[in-house]
Amino acid sequence: MQQLIYFFQKFKYFLFFLLLSFISLTLTFNNLDFHKSKFVNSANFITGGFYSQTSNISEYWNLKSENKLLAEENTRLKNLLEKYNSVSFSIDSIVIDSVKYQQKYTFTTAKIINNNYDKEFNFLTIDKGENQGIKKEMAVINSKGIIGITDNSSGDYARVQSILNRNSKINARLKNSNYFGSLSWNGRDYNTVQLSDIPRQAPLEIGDTIETGGKSTIFPEGILVGTISKINKGNTADNKVDVTLFNDMSNLGFVQVIKNLDTIEINLLEAQDE
Repeated sequence: MQQLIYFFQKFKYFLFFLLLSFISLTLTFNNLDFHKSKFVNSANFITGGFYSQTSNISEYWNLKSENKLLAEENTRLKNLLEKYNSVSFSIDSIVIDSVKYQQKYTFTTAKIINNNYDKEFNFLTIDKGENQGIKKEMAVINSKGIIGITDNSSGDYARVQSILNRNSKINARLKNSNYFGSLSWNGRDYNTVQLSDIPRQAPLEIGDTIETGGKSTIFPEGILVGTISKINKGNTADNKVDVTLFNDMSNLGFVQVIKNLDTIEINLLEAQDE
């Protein structure tokens, strides 16, 4: 007790100074809006930064969810468009017979869960398989263009042979023309594929768009591929061009798998001639 009394006697002026300082600060913050706002703004800066980062993280996960919903909606609209386009009207028709109604393609949304693009023989894996109707030799695309062809499937997954595969051969053409060629990849640049066997009379120019030709049961015609970036004219009867892909093959997310509903009928018909 004596030590406590001694402490107060020794530091009484210092303690009195602290008391006055505390009273002064209290009166300042309570009566001056400027100082109060500075204090509040400082606190808001700290908490605001924290909430901003939290919001960014939340928005990132919400964006992934939104991308999935958009991909599914895109697929639904493509299926509706395919149904609409498959209905043909004649001048004399009054009633559309639903039995004769034919839809040629269906679209299924899938997500790429594994993607290779830096090898000579690249494959992708998607999260849909036989349980969702995915089988071998179905076209895989997204909103920017072609990606590959399914080559194997299990219950809930499928493997896709990428267009960046030395074994890939896809029928393609100069957009809005009947000049066709064979689309392949030389195993070098993952942004560029090659279109060969193009007739020499084809009017090729840098920047021309290349699309699928539709001369197979896999890809519908008119699916985008890319643009001509280099024309290699030789002394042969055909031309070969480099095509810069519309897709960034190193950055892929959701895709659509296309099923041709006429594949079995066409294959059976063509097998009769063999």
